[in-house]
Amino acid sequence: MDNMPSVSIITANYNSADYIVDTIESVLNQTYNDWEWLIVDDASADQSIEIIKKYDDKRIKLIALKENSGAALARNHGLNNAQGRYIAFIDSDDIWLPNALEERINYLKRNNEEAVYTSYKRVDENLNPRLTDFIAEDSINYNRLLYNCPVFISTLIYDSKRIGKIFFPNVYRREDYAMILNLSKKIKNIRALTLPMVIYRIRHNSYSRNKWLMLKLQFLVYHNFLNLPLYKSLFYTGHWAFNGLKKYNKFSIALNDHNM
Repeated sequence: MDNMPSVSIITANYNSADYIVDTIESVLNQTYNDWEWLIVDDASADQSIEIIKKYDDKRIKLIALKENSGAALARNHGLNNAQGRYIAFIDSDDIWLPNALEERINYLKRNNEEAVYTSYKRVDENLNPRLTDFIAEDSINYNRLLYNCPVFISTLIYDSKRIGKIFFPNVYRREDYAMILNLSKKIKNIRALTLPMVIYRIRHNSYSRNKWLMLKLQFLVYHNFLNLPLYKSLFYTGHWAFNGLKKYNKFSIALNDHNM
């Protein structure tokens, strides 16, 4: 047991050959080194696997799925094989700043907390600034998460020794949100570090840019996954949409500023 890593990092990869080098380099450059990294390739059709295999580091463990199964099941494959006490996630196109792991691990230990997430930077595909930094809110609980989810998966880490592994429900394109809701049922609060420690890459072809689809999927989380009555599902969907519109206004301003 002494040889077990302290942290298990989970990544679901699908056709991210254009970005995953940045992600890998950011993890390798962490100031905290006691980790294993389970990269689950979800049957990519690009050169992702070849790129990952070029890195000769025993801490990186590639799991190649034969059939595309979606991010939820891919991450769950990683979780099933994770040996570390602390569970962290990074998407295959995001970047950790060098102290991202160390700061979060130290925070959990120092404050005897079960989970923490952080603020993050928002950039375009070429790492140019697109929005101001997203500043994390402290002490997020289940009731707060019903309105919208400020917890970004690539900033989250939790203590699986204290709360167990939290798997991803197979909720179409809302698996992150569903998992974080389940996490919030296990602990009183998800705490925050307000210093940005992650770079979130906003890709132009991301499904989350289709707001009508996301509106429908968000409603289904409330109505089908959480089994809330219709009026509550509509109420929370409305709040989610309102928060989304505020983000779009900021996004438009940022785009205009960037193009000037």
